[in-house]
Amino acid sequence: MGANPILGVFFCWLGGVASASFYVPFRKVRNWSWETYWLVAGFMSWIVAPWVLASLLTHDLVGVLRATPPATLFWTFLFGVLWGVGGLTFGLTMRYLGMSLGMALAMGNCAAFGTLVPPIFHGQFGQLLAQRSGVMTLAGVGVCLLGIVFAGLAGLSKEKELSAEQKTAAIKEFNLKLGLAVGIFAGVMSACFAFGLDAGTPINLLTLAQGSGAVWQGLPSLVVVLWGGFLTNFVWCMILNLRNRSFGEYTKVPAGADEAARPSIAVNYIFSALAGLTWYMQFFFYTMGQSQMGRYRFSSWTLLNASTIIFSTLWGIALKEWKGVSLRTKALVALTLLTLVGSTMIVGYGNFLVAR
Repeated sequence: MGANPILGVFFCWLGGVASASFYVPFRKVRNWSWETYWLVAGFMSWIVAPWVLASLLTHDLVGVLRATPPATLFWTFLFGVLWGVGGLTFGLTMRYLGMSLGMALAMGNCAAFGTLVPPIFHGQFGQLLAQRSGVMTLAGVGVCLLGIVFAGLAGLSKEKELSAEQKTAAIKEFNLKLGLAVGIFAGVMSACFAFGLDAGTPINLLTLAQGSGAVWQGLPSLVVVLWGGFLTNFVWCMILNLRNRSFGEYTKVPAGADEAARPSIAVNYIFSALAGLTWYMQFFFYTMGQSQMGRYRFSSWTLLNASTIIFSTLWGIALKEWKGVSLRTKALVALTLLTLVGSTMIVGYGNFLVAR
């Protein structure tokens, strides 16, 4: 099956919906430390879901991984480890800045590095500038970054307007300086996910050689990247469990202020696992979208990040993170959404030109 950029854009948008929504189920988790619910969710998103879906949708997953050159496995896994460093701080960004501003900051850095580094590394950047389709695609990337700037300006404008009480009402642990530092770091390191999938291209080719459908070709390499991410997150969560003496939370939910209202441990596990599954689906759909983008598959990273910010902004509105802000701030939010939607259309058109 040939490239189908329109379908690719659609799949990346579905990934954006999942990416923007994964943190919502955590709101139902009660009296668990961050490290506990993050690791429970991570086991679902980094180990269970990737292996199960890749096993079901591709042919001979174990055989493909055994046939993969060791160097390919090493670099794919290593970039997953590095991404894990960014991934475990990603949730902290939203804790300190809220879903709207937190996502914008982290995803902005992630989008820039994850999109532009692969074609530069492969020596393709000059070719992009020499072709109309390439210039159009890069223009879409630039418009996406502009939209992220607008998102950041909207968040900063909100921060100046709201009182401390209003900020903490929507974001209980709001901390601008700490959130900015964590968000920048998380975004840069999270771009390593794109590098890992790029390094895993030989795994994709082996998957296709086994007769798997083209749309599923990225699932086995996704397994390897997420193994690396699991290692980083597992080590860090174990350290926090030890330091905070929270190991007991895996078998019993600590009592809150009202002993009679103690949360159910089953509920905590269910919603943590749901958050993890939702998180994984962003890359499940992303690899499907990437398979449809043809020669400019690197641009699908921009599509995922743009759509993530669009839907996280909409979640922020639904959760009343923008309640009480000025008309100017609301206008910046609207400009963010319009610009990012436009960027996905431009990137999609650039890919359509090269596919045609």
